Amino acid sequence: MIISGKAKVCGIMAYPVEHSFSPLMHNFYARELGLDFAYVPFKVPEDQVEAAIKGAYALNLAGMNITVPYKQRVIPYLKDLDPAARAIGAVNTLVRVEGGFKGHNTDGPGLWRAMKEAGLEIKGRDCLLIGAGGAAKAAAYVLGSQEAASVTILNRNESRARELALEMNRCFGKDFMTAMALEDYKSLPDRQWLAVQTTSVGMHPHTGRAPVEDKAFYRGISCAVDIVYTPARTRFMAMVEEAGGRAIGGLDMLIYQGIQAFELWNPGCLVLPEVVEKARRLMRKELEK
Repeated sequence: MIISGKAKVCGIMAYPVEHSFSPLMHNFYARELGLDFAYVPFKVPEDQVEAAIKGAYALNLAGMNITVPYKQRVIPYLKDLDPAARAIGAVNTLVRVEGGFKGHNTDGPGLWRAMKEAGLEIKGRDCLLIGAGGAAKAAAYVLGSQEAASVTILNRNESRARELALEMNRCFGKDFMTAMALEDYKSLPDRQWLAVQTTSVGMHPHTGRAPVEDKAFYRGISCAVDIVYTPARTRFMAMVEEAGGRAIGGLDMLIYQGIQAFELWNPGCLVLPEVVEKARRLMRKELEK
């Protein structure tokens, strides 16, 4: 593909940035859709965040992805915030607007799109949310916005889970999220739960671990999502499936959160299912290296 002087340019801002799959994926989507588009990595030191945002605007960038450690730190330098990003308190995508950038969070929409494509219905379900960090907050917002009947947040630090439940109950104007220490999982009501696992437990190279090791816990889970994408099948997923439930991994969430950003930068462009499948194969190949 030839990049012209009219090319739309985007990139990713991180420190470090060398490990990122984003340049590979976004340039792949541009080739597949035949767009005059280029996506590049920007390694930005921690004392240059404000300068980087202003510089990106001055250089006419159409947008950027933002990843650790900058998802909160960029917010003061943005022109506007999408309501979901404001509620989650973190930004991973910037879109150029008049006078600056608007911040979005595509982690939540990426999770929802992955669940929707897998046929996992949230509305009216009793949900378990494992973890209370940044990824859990995005997942909690999805569960709330898609009208989960209830959400029980399980976390090793119960106070953090209580803080997240309180914040989301305020956000949605109803008391439907509660908190529980992870070690107290045996006190859970006997239900068929939809579970979302948002911690890093079980991620490579510690693939032999799961947030809960008790097989009895998994008999109450009818379907689950693990946001970990390496390995493709985590111990958490295996234990759900061995107990008779259905589990999906984090690769599709990773892919769809990127697609959400790509479509924000290129209004009117849709990444069709056949392109998603090609992206899935490409990512699996990269993750096997």
